Amino acid sequence: MQVAPKVAMVAGETSGDLLAGLLLEGMQARWPAMVATGIGGPRMAERGFQAWWPSEKLAVRGYIEVLRHYREIVGIREQLAVRLLDQRPDIFIGVDAPDFNLALEARLKARGIKTVHFVSPSIWAWRADRVEKIRRSVDHVLCIFPFEPALLQAHGIAATYVGHPLASVIPMQPDRSGARARLGLQADDCVVAILPGSRKSEIDYLASKLFSAAALIKRARPAIKFIVPAIPSLKEQIERVADQTGMRASLQILPGQSHTALAACDVTLIASGTATLEAALFKRPMVIAYNMNWLSWQIMRRKKLQPWVGLPNILCEDFVVPEFLQGDATPEALAQAVLQWVDAKSAAPEKIKELEARFSRLHTDLTRDTSQLATDAIQKILES
Repeated sequence: MQVAPKVAMVAGETSGDLLAGLLLEGMQARWPAMVATGIGGPRMAERGFQAWWPSEKLAVRGYIEVLRHYREIVGIREQLAVRLLDQRPDIFIGVDAPDFNLALEARLKARGIKTVHFVSPSIWAWRADRVEKIRRSVDHVLCIFPFEPALLQAHGIAATYVGHPLASVIPMQPDRSGARARLGLQADDCVVAILPGSRKSEIDYLASKLFSAAALIKRARPAIKFIVPAIPSLKEQIERVADQTGMRASLQILPGQSHTALAACDVTLIASGTATLEAALFKRPMVIAYNMNWLSWQIMRRKKLQPWVGLPNILCEDFVVPEFLQGDATPEALAQAVLQWVDAKSAAPEKIKELEARFSRLHTDLTRDTSQLATDAIQKILES
């Protein structure tokens, strides 16, 4: 029997917690006695992960937003580094959260602890200057998109394509009728899923725009049903925004259940991020929106290397679904774009079928035995 390694991990938000939970499942299949500690969320806890801090502590996006929490985040990283250098795990795995993890990984690697980064930083989308930092910080990168290993290897960074874990979890043919039954929806209902984000700052800056758009959609199509899967820790905040926009009675706000909502809906109005890829894997038409602190946006837009922001568009290298960012993300524009998808169901069904076919090809490209491939790579690093 293989000796179980001591593993330390950091996953910094809901999407990272989900990916890390899937990775832990594969590692525990190989090393049943493995103990993993660090920073994580509920999905990791389900796998026996011992969280010293909750992942939501790191769930901050945007330069100005990070500055507001800078002292607390740096304090957590310092305490974690000291603890890990004292306990010396066999390997450290940073899951996404590159601003937090790369600096921590560099410190651990310099002291002889093997480091893996799961989910390559998006140097192909922005922040190309991170390449040197990645090279200094990690022994290996586990990549979730097929074009990333060659890009990293060209810069002398060892990398393995492991597929996207969600592509193996989300069925190729989602069960729309079953999902609707679980949510109390009828088979012939027209359903819009609204996903306002998984961070407090996203709810602050974006949720009111999405709910105001829903109000305009409802005025135009009173029969449309709205479902809102909410991160449990953000549910009260989302309900307050729903009250402020006068939409509380028209929204079915769910505790979590984002996959059920995406399976059930006809179209989703969704915050840019990992959730847009999940929507694509569910083969759903979508309207992508994002809004953040003005200064953060000015900084980020100057670092952008591609014309797209939404992951489905980046991966398809085309505007297959509309994006509305910052000042363009008005309730009127969002409502009109959603209604165009709603109307296409009857007026232009071929448009939806073409999108579904494109997303099906994407799903196939991203489907690999991620747990096996990732665990194989981790074992090689441990043995090297």
